[in-house]
Amino acid sequence: MARQRRNTPQPKEQHALSITNVSKSYGTAPALDPISFDIATGERVALIGHNGSGKTTLIRIASGLLDATTGSVSIAGHTAGSLSARASLSFIADQPTFYDDLTLWEHLEYVARLHGVETWEQTAADLLGHLGLYDRADDMPNRFSRGLKQKSAIALGFIRPFDVLLVDEPFVGLDASGKEALLELLADATSQGSTVVVATHELSFVHTVSRIIALRDGRLVYDGGTDGINVDGLVRTEDPAGEHDGEQH
Repeated sequence: MARQRRNTPQPKEQHALSITNVSKSYGTAPALDPISFDIATGERVALIGHNGSGKTTLIRIASGLLDATTGSVSIAGHTAGSLSARASLSFIADQPTFYDDLTLWEHLEYVARLHGVETWEQTAADLLGHLGLYDRADDMPNRFSRGLKQKSAIALGFIRPFDVLLVDEPFVGLDASGKEALLELLADATSQGSTVVVATHELSFVHTVSRIIALRDGRLVYDGGTDGINVDGLVRTEDPAGEHDGEQH
């Protein structure tokens, strides 16, 4: 499915996402120890970890929705949370929210126009068809089931241009066809040069990546490739139940 990249001007040899000595504490309670890593343009990365490991905290800091206690984050060479960073970043949260008075189609129009996409209708129709939502375009997504809300959030994340996509537990609530549709969208995004980071326990996605970043108790415990390691075992070690990351940090 054709999708526009933002193509935000970047300094030469600039990483798509840079996490530098990022930590987070709530009072005296640490949520993240200092973490550093860089992700290159076009990488597809799985961020894994058990409940409370810090995945959601880290991904929200990277998206600019949460301030770090120490350290810095840059998106395409721009400080996380800045207008330039937000212009090049699309974020799909683990608990999607919607406006009470807008239909799904109106949500798509709003997000597309907000990000300067004038010819958005065909892309919106293609996304809805791909995700099995075409017949729900005129319905209110805040009344949808968990799975349909998740599909709607995915459509909103992909209707706009982006250079970096951050996604938090997107497979939760999806049926088999929804998971397959999302996997295709994520693969398409990286094939077009975008960087994709997904916090997940979904093995069907983890097996498609060349790099895994694992957190445990707020610490970085693994950052590397998938060759020569037991990917299934690593995911199960991080969360034996394979459950949704229920962090409330």
